[in-house]
Parts: sequence; structure tokens; C-alpha cells
Amino acid sequence: MYTSHEDIGYDFEDDPKDKKTLKPHPNIDSGWAWMVVLSSFFVHILIMGSQMALGVLNVEWLEEFHQSRGLTAWVSSLSMGITLIVGPFIGLFINTCGCRRTAIIGGLVNSLGWVLSAYAANVHYLFITFGVTAGFGSGMAYLPAVVMVGRYFQKRRALAQGLSTTGTGFGTFLMTVLLKYLCAEYGWRNAMFIQGAVSLNLCVCGALMRPLSPGKDPNDPGGKDPRVVLAHSPGSRSSGPLGGAGEKGGGPGNEETGGDAPARASQEKAGHRQTTCAFGVLKTAGRLTVRVRKGFRDWYSGYFGAASLFTNRMFVAFIFWALFAYSSFVIPFIHLPEIVNLYNLSEQNDVFPLTSIIAIVHIFAKVILGVVADLPCISVWNVFLMANFTLVLSIFILPLMHTYAGLAVICALIGFSSGYFSLMPVVTEDLVGIEHLANAYGIIICANGISALLGPPFAGWIYDITEKYDFSFYICGLLYMVGILFLLVQPCIQMIEQSRKKYMDGAHV
Repeated sequence: MYTSHEDIGYDFEDDPKDKKTLKPHPNIDSGWAWMVVLSSFFVHILIMGSQMALGVLNVEWLEEFHQSRGLTAWVSSLSMGITLIVGPFIGLFINTCGCRRTAIIGGLVNSLGWVLSAYAANVHYLFITFGVTAGFGSGMAYLPAVVMVGRYFQKRRALAQGLSTTGTGFGTFLMTVLLKYLCAEYGWRNAMFIQGAVSLNLCVCGALMRPLSPGKDPNDPGGKDPRVVLAHSPGSRSSGPLGGAGEKGGGPGNEETGGDAPARASQEKAGHRQTTCAFGVLKTAGRLTVRVRKGFRDWYSGYFGAASLFTNRMFVAFIFWALFAYSSFVIPFIHLPEIVNLYNLSEQNDVFPLTSIIAIVHIFAKVILGVVADLPCISVWNVFLMANFTLVLSIFILPLMHTYAGLAVICALIGFSSGYFSLMPVVTEDLVGIEHLANAYGIIICANGISALLGPPFAGWIYDITEKYDFSFYICGLLYMVGILFLLVQPCIQMIEQSRKKYMDGAHV
């Protein structure tokens, strides 16, 4: 029912199902593939890096609107959550319009959200302009950036995804510095306006996402320009002077005067242009309708049809894991600054913030884990599980550390183990195949978005009840462990069912 990752590496149009030939494409793992990695890298800088740096703007919003911290924090949470939650719907855009067009439109929508937010009169206005509009645009640009890297790489997929996703760490540093400078020099409103202009670079990144398409055979008559064929077809009426003269002189009863001939020829040219224009519009509308119908049919069948992704039980277990996993990475980023203040470690943290330790190690971890996972003797799945176990262990140990050195070590472990994010597209592709990657990864990041949206407020709510962050980490760690158990139990169930089936087949024989 699902294709394996071995199917990739062949020529196909922007819709991966439209395979034309089984000849390996020259750009797989080389050539333009690295430009796609570069494009995805900058998309991660502009989107994920900006979202990790929203703490700078959050301070400005608190001073400007004088609202509670919980209400103001929802602006950032909405933006980050919607970026990921809209993943399944962005899969429909990809199936219909392709990755390139989807990313370009996303860049425009994201930029519009930033610009409109510069005129915010209250926090609720920011919910719509920044949380929803900018978040939706970010989602439209983010998913194509991940999918295109998966399409262009076969042998070095994990390394390519690792390199592209390091843009999140670099963007965290760059965007934090940029937003701090812009807010200090021009104020937060002008800073958001300028950031909207910077976000237009997402359109450039989208333009670099050239679809893999087969080269056309020059001897193939189907490759000719249809307009040329139309102009020279036997039944067509020529708009040139010779054609007009031929028609005029074709009948023996033609007695048109010389003065009427130019007017008649001009009318024929105008009528021909109108007919050609109308034909072109109808043809374009027909193609667009067919493309939209096909894209929606593929999207719908992928989620709800006979070949639905939800019939893959291992993928369903992967979704449950994603629902609990992402919050374990986001919560330390959001609440560590306040934890440092509670432990009276502010001076040491100002010298080198703990969140910066996570970000720096996170950058190198993505590349290292990508290289290790691409080794022939190493299973991507095993690397993925080991990194998850390490992150769970770090979450459980974090509340026990009350010194800066101890917290720094745990933060380094969190940064390194969370490098498995670069392996998520690879693992998803192995589970469902390249043809279902856009829809499947959209579901996974949607689950991550729900986790990111609810995780930090949940941790704050636990703190309001217990006046400690310890229980927040323990509960999140337990939920995370449940998600990992889903991943471990499902393969065991499949093995038992296969063994039982073989036994039953042998008994019947």
C-alpha cells in the first residue's frame, strides 16, 4: 500500500505521483539538490529562528499593552502552534499547486502578517494578524522546505535534513540580535514592519525550490509548442498578409475593392486574436480545474481513502509520540529564564544564557546525528530512539539541578538529544514512502504544533498550583515516555501478528 524510500531518486513532476520515467535524475544527491538545502536553511532561519526570538517582542508587548503575561504569551504560542498545526492543510496546497508556489504564497502571507501587526492597537489584534496570519504563512513556507529536501536526496537524506534544519539555531541568534537592535533604534512597531520586509526573502527561497522534472525528448512531437502547432495547423486561418491574400483570391466571384481589403483583413486579425485569447483562457481554466480536483482527490484519499495514512498503525503510533514530544523541547526554552531567577543564578546566566547552550549544541547535534544516521551500518530508527531516550532522561534530571554548572550540562544534553528533529522527515518517509511524505509530515508537525501550543501554558498552570516547575517537567517527561512506548510496542505487535500468520498458514498446509 505504501512505497518505500527506495522509490525516490527518479524523475517526477512537482506532484510526486506523476512519474514519467525510471531513469535516475541527475540532481538527486547532487547539483541543484544542495541549492534546495540552502533554500530550506534560510527558510528555517526566517521562520523558526524568528519564532524562537519572539521573547524580545513579548517584552515590548507587555510594556505597550499592560496585559497579563499569560494573555500576551498566547501571541507567540499561536504563531508557533499554527505554523505546525496547519501542516495537513498545507499538504492540500502542495498537492494542488506544488511546493514552489506554496512557499512563495506563504512568504507573502507571512510578510503581510508582520506588517499588519505593526499597527496593532491591542493584544487581541495581534492574535489575528501575527498569531493566525503570520503563523499560517509560516506554515505554508515551512512544510515545502522540508518536503523538497526529502525529494532531492536519497543516499544522504539525514545529512541534508540536518544541514537545512540547523537554520533554526542560527536563526535564533541572528533574529534575536536583529530584533533587539531594531526595537532599540526604531521601536517595536517599525521593527515588525522591517521584519515583514525581511520575510519577503521567503519568496526567494520558494523560487529556488525547483521541482524535479524529466528532460523532454527533442524528437518527441508532443514536446512542441502547442501555439506553434495551432498557428500552422491545416484548418487554421492565417493572420499573416499571405493568408489574407489567399483567402481573398481564392474564389472567382471575389469582387472586393482594394479599399475594403485592408479593413476586412484587420477585422479578421482582431477576431482571430479574440478567439485565440478566449481559447487560451478556457484551456488554462480547464487545466487548473483538473489540477485542483486531482490535488484534492490525492489529499483526501491520503487521509480518508482506502490508502489512508491512518491505516498504517506504525504511523498512528508516530502521531501519538509527536503529541507529547515537542513540548519537552519548548518548555525549557520558555521557562528556563524564570527558573534561573528562582535559583538566583541570573548573573551567571546573563554571561552565557542556558537557552544559548541548548541552541548551540542543537546546531551541531543535527549535523552529527544526520551523518551518523546515514552510515550504512547504522539504523536511522535506532539513532532516533536513542536520542529520544536521552532527551527524556534529561527532562527528568533537570529539576534536580540547582547550580549553573549542573543546569548547563543538562541543557547541553537537551540540545544534543533534540537534534533528532532532523531525522523526523527521514523516519516519516521510511514509514509511509516519498509519495505520502507531504501529507504524512503535515500530520506530524500538526501534532507537534498542538504540543507546542498547549505545553508552555500547561507548565505555567502547574506552577500556579504547586509554585514549582519540578512537577511540570516530571509530568511532561512521563507523557513523553508514553509516546516512546507507543513507538516500541507497535513493532512488537506487528512481529507477533506476522508470526501468528505464518503459524496459521503452516497449520493449514
